[in-house]
Amino acid sequence: MLNSAFTKGDGLTSSRPCPTCGSAVAESARFCPRCGTALLGDEPEEIAISTGQRLRVSTDALSVRELMAVVEAGVFWWQRKLSNDQGVDRERAAASIKELSRILDSLSEQLAQGRETMRITTRLPVLRQYAQTCMICGRGNRASARFCIACGSPLGAEARPAKPPPAPAPLRITLAARTDPGMVRPNNEDTFYSGEFSTAEGVVATLLLVADGMGGAQAGEFASNQASAVVKQSLVAALANHDLANDSAWQNALRGAAVAANQHVYEQAQADQTKAGMGTTLTVAVVSDRRVHLAHVGDTRAYLINPGGVNESGSTWSQLTSDHTLVARLVDIGQLTAEQARTHPQRNILYRSLGTDPTIEVDTSSHSLAPGDILLLCSDGLDGYVEDLELARIVIQEAELARACERLVDLAKERGGRDNITVLLARVS
Repeated sequence: MLNSAFTKGDGLTSSRPCPTCGSAVAESARFCPRCGTALLGDEPEEIAISTGQRLRVSTDALSVRELMAVVEAGVFWWQRKLSNDQGVDRERAAASIKELSRILDSLSEQLAQGRETMRITTRLPVLRQYAQTCMICGRGNRASARFCIACGSPLGAEARPAKPPPAPAPLRITLAARTDPGMVRPNNEDTFYSGEFSTAEGVVATLLLVADGMGGAQAGEFASNQASAVVKQSLVAALANHDLANDSAWQNALRGAAVAANQHVYEQAQADQTKAGMGTTLTVAVVSDRRVHLAHVGDTRAYLINPGGVNESGSTWSQLTSDHTLVARLVDIGQLTAEQARTHPQRNILYRSLGTDPTIEVDTSSHSLAPGDILLLCSDGLDGYVEDLELARIVIQEAELARACERLVDLAKERGGRDNITVLLARVS
């Protein structure tokens, strides 16, 4: 495409008449401001194009041979793109070559007929006046039109703005939770929390949290409790000091809360030999404005369940977090199947946990919610014994969330219950 950057020097400041309409125009003007006629002088003009070449303009004509050279250079450039690129770029290159080849054919025919120059249009088109302008797409329409010819939007009296749609009703969250030490361990190192953040204007968000401590001699219990407390404090401070109005803002706040909890637990472990090596997993969910925002470290999990399906395949459940375990990575790279992973002897080896290192990487994500959705957060003492499909089936079957929690914990205990078991449910309505 030609870039009409003219390079001729400025003329005198005196005026001269337009050869078309007779209006007085400045000597340096290139176009008449009244009729649009190009005011070319006696010296040849040059048009600079993007390839660095220049086309000479003699009065109001271009050389066809020079123009062909420019088009041929464009074909050569796109042919190189076609050879080196892939996908959409290859398709665009092929289309450009086809279009330029058509232009070359046209220019060749003109040369064959004896034409050596191509006339440049020296008059700007007259702007058409329209009685009505569409407020939606900007297209002009005749006076009698009731609807836009381009986009169909109503015009004139019909174009009065419609009443805005009513704001969606706020979501109502129903909560239930249960934790159990299981059948083997004497103490419970799991910690959970569910509650609301409120301001003078009302409820801002609902917080759900599950942490599974590790370290023995009650150090794991201390780690999960401390992590939970720091996360809550950090989020309260974030809500007070920032406008958490979008996914990015919520994810940054959750990431900051998890990082603060990691630093606190790590410092506590370094300061007390009896707590050396302690740590915890952490899964946090915040529900706000029909969205759930997640932060996750370790192998506690978050699921989304809905009897009507949660994705295009119609599945009633979806795991929203990824386990930070050695076995999960082996499944990801195809070295183990999901079934083999459930009974693998190293299935509890974490490669990422909170409080064991001075720095931590936190997974964050955001997802939309709809009435009927149920969020399930749990420690690995539950999902290690109850399969995902069973989790979803029990939650969907039970009208009361508390009863669903009870059934899930009891099932994990029946199948061994060698770890602490925690489940937290939140139904959206």
